[in-house]
Amino acid sequence: MQAWNGWYHVDGHTYGTWLPGDARGWREKQHKLHVPGDYRNPPPEGFGERLLEYSRENLRQPCVRLSLAQRQLAGRALVEMMLHQETELIALSMDSVHFHLLARFREGDVRRRVGRAKKHAWHELCEAGFEGKLWQRSCHAEPIRDRGHQVNAFHYILNHSQKGAWGWSFREGVYWRGGSAQGE
Repeated sequence: MQAWNGWYHVDGHTYGTWLPGDARGWREKQHKLHVPGDYRNPPPEGFGERLLEYSRENLRQPCVRLSLAQRQLAGRALVEMMLHQETELIALSMDSVHFHLLARFREGDVRRRVGRAKKHAWHELCEAGFEGKLWQRSCHAEPIRDRGHQVNAFHYILNHSQKGAWGWSFREGVYWRGGSAQGE
């Protein structure tokens, strides 16, 4: 599906928080196994339990859950790098296990730019003492269909702050509440 004016709703997860076999549903690489359902309509109870156990046993480190301070640091780093790459970003939320963002990308450029932003966030957290893997591989990029879909995605992303996520919108700019601007 073609994205309306290049807009995408992108989400990604921290390491080990959504594994194959998860009760919320999952997709097999290259769809080798048909997995019924998705996060809205989960697979039948018990489907994938062995796979989830196997997935957990093979993690290289414990699952990553970010503290409030880490969410803020990671969220700011994601915003800064997306804007540094001249991506038109209008909303971002970062909770303990995943992020959402709404941005306009050039065609075929979504995962590369988001990957750079995730890498920047990892570096920022490492400077603050974080060790190990931070992110799951890749991200999910949902093309925006029309203006109504864009508005709904914008509000959906910002509503995550009511559930403890760090939230940002274009209205705030990059002058963080501490009083320093980007680059100072």
